[in-house]
Amino acid sequence: MFIETETTPNPATLKFLPGQTVMARGTADFPSAQGAGRSPLAQQLFAIDGVSTVFFGSDFITVAKRDDKDWAVIKPQILGAIMDHFTSGRPIVNEAEAQGEVGIDSEIVMKIKELLDTRIRPAVAQDGGDIIFRGFEDGTVYLHMQGACSGCPSSSATLKHGIENMLRYYVPEVMAVQAVE
Repeated sequence: MFIETETTPNPATLKFLPGQTVMARGTADFPSAQGAGRSPLAQQLFAIDGVSTVFFGSDFITVAKRDDKDWAVIKPQILGAIMDHFTSGRPIVNEAEAQGEVGIDSEIVMKIKELLDTRIRPAVAQDGGDIIFRGFEDGTVYLHMQGACSGCPSSSATLKHGIENMLRYYVPEVMAVQAVE
């Protein structure tokens, strides 16, 4: 098994591409080891000293490290854990992750979600992250950044100058975009 590694705009995060599907549907974000109980792979990765967050996309795994650790030391361990996991045949996540909101979305929210899904999320995924719609209220779109985008120094610029401008152009009701945890 050959696993490609890519840098991301966030220097504390690397993107690992195992050459096969990681998440068949949706994404999974593990901002700490405490929430990794439902994922055998996330547990393995958090067992490596220095791993601070883990994120699974459709065909990639994003891992962030603590500032006091060096990629030269932990990257081989991460590659080994990913390879071991995929060759074992165990599931990435033990339960299906529920996504989306319950209820009927307004026409404005449907437009926002369509733009996020078709134009923004694919670009964000290339950098090893994801962006999740959390709400729209009083002209403000609330988004949650995951993976390499969470904590990235350039994510606030991406939100304000890229995502906000695009949403305001296509959906005049949008006045601002705000990141939420």
